[in-house]
Amino acid sequence: MNKQVFDSQKRPLRDLRISVTDKCNFRCQYCMPAEIFGPDYPFLPQHKLLTFEEITRLTSIFTSMGVEKIRITGGEPLMRRNIADLIGMIREVEGVRDIAMTTNGSLLAKHAEELKRAGLDRVTVSLDSLDDERFGVINGRGYRVSQILQGIEAAAEAGLGVKINMVVQRGVNDQDILPMARYFREKGHILRFIEFMDVGNSNGWKLDQVVPSREIIQMIHSEMPLEPTNPNYYGEVASRYRYVGTDQEIGLISSVTQAFCSTCTRARLSAEGKMYNCLFASNGEDLREPLREGKSDEEIQEMIRSIWHRRDDRYSEERLKNTPGLPKRNKVEMSHIGG
Repeated sequence: MNKQVFDSQKRPLRDLRISVTDKCNFRCQYCMPAEIFGPDYPFLPQHKLLTFEEITRLTSIFTSMGVEKIRITGGEPLMRRNIADLIGMIREVEGVRDIAMTTNGSLLAKHAEELKRAGLDRVTVSLDSLDDERFGVINGRGYRVSQILQGIEAAAEAGLGVKINMVVQRGVNDQDILPMARYFREKGHILRFIEFMDVGNSNGWKLDQVVPSREIIQMIHSEMPLEPTNPNYYGEVASRYRYVGTDQEIGLISSVTQAFCSTCTRARLSAEGKMYNCLFASNGEDLREPLREGKSDEEIQEMIRSIWHRRDDRYSEERLKNTPGLPKRNKVEMSHIGG
């Protein structure tokens, strides 16, 4: 029997993004603004978080249904104690082909080597500016760029694959597009530009803050000529471009102007064990309680199969069609389910 599972739009389940904590040491305005996520904000207590054993068991169930790629997210995943132990446990799961992590990079220099030893393949580091003052404002806590760059280089030296994600906002950091492209081209790391998205309910998103990917491409191309290159695999979210005459590339994630819902193969598991079918979903399906009630792997697999079969999410395509008249929708916060 073919273990692959398809949703109502014939999209396969291939990727699982696992949030291991809802906490983060940054307060980026587009994700966890400080005025909402303040000192008294009620983050999840430890007993509500999935344990490493529960995460590993769910990973095994998902891989039995065709999932091959795992991405560890947060919050900031390196704030979860002993996270390298979890990486090692997931590495042992049959069917796991690739383990990646998305991080803000502030703690990466300290952990890069142990993460690589445990079995992590790749990291994606979020960095929105090379300007210290601007970056300090964006991260909301005054962290300096040098700390993130040290983490990036430590990851590369440890043998991890490294990509950098930059969320571009007009009037906030669009002046940093070229400096970022120049810097990471010289360093040999892939930089991906992400259109500012309306994730969660608290980032104050407005369409006029979006810098379309085509504008970013034109800006870089005028100084450093680019040519498009083919996707690596079905469902790849980034459009890839190569600097002419080199094998170095950049990527663009155009969730606003060029929605890619039609090939989305990603399920998301929140820190407290809810399965979400979309980054912009309003509700998740609880998998933690069935685990703790003693349900069998087969019973939980059937729950996941049913959830995915019903999946018809295509929010970014709907947003593209309906903006600016998009009805208000209550969405899960990104700090709960990662990017």
